[in-house]
Amino acid sequence: MGDWKGIQSLALVSIVAVLSACASGKKPARLSGAEQSASDGPKWGYYTGHPVTRWNSDGLTMTLLSELRYTDPHGIAWVAPAGSTVNGASIPRSLWSLMGGPFEGKYRDASVLHDVSYEQHKRPWQDCDRMFYNAMRCSGVSAVEAKTMFYALYRFGHHWKFPIKRAKPVKFEGAMVARGEEIPRAIPVNENDVNEARDWIRRAQPSLQEIEQRAETEAW
Repeated sequence: MGDWKGIQSLALVSIVAVLSACASGKKPARLSGAEQSASDGPKWGYYTGHPVTRWNSDGLTMTLLSELRYTDPHGIAWVAPAGSTVNGASIPRSLWSLMGGPFEGKYRDASVLHDVSYEQHKRPWQDCDRMFYNAMRCSGVSAVEAKTMFYALYRFGHHWKFPIKRAKPVKFEGAMVARGEEIPRAIPVNENDVNEARDWIRRAQPSLQEIEQRAETEAW
């Protein structure tokens, strides 16, 4: 009889323990805002691999010896394949003195991807410039400097028309153009405009869309 009561007591304790465990599992702890953001993935995207380069005999260009891949915050992969030639030309040289050379410090990886995307003309230049901004932030460039570079490229960069059809020339903005036809640019970089934009960016902390609107307004 005593043994039977002992078994009943042990069973009761086990049931209570199981119920307590189940009850604690019904409502998982709520993540903080920072933890939720971290669980959604990297805010600025992420790189896969590191660029290995070789300076070419011309002293101006470099050849990628390994692939550099960057996945942006929207999950789109941007690839600079091994064998690509880069020279920083996608960033107007007159900006180098303002922002630093394209292959210096934290700008390097983003500049390589920007060069290749501008050479390939596979996407609209606006998308390439936004990728460049996100890639810079992913590399640790500050918001003010990255947004200032984004403004400068949007205002003074080497742009091209991008019709939807790829196989043959199509009518685009009233003219027949080939895929990826470059738009002639006759706008020299205005250092005062860039500096004023940097001050505005530091003060107002605008979005990329607001920066685009400012650049478009000033272009006219």
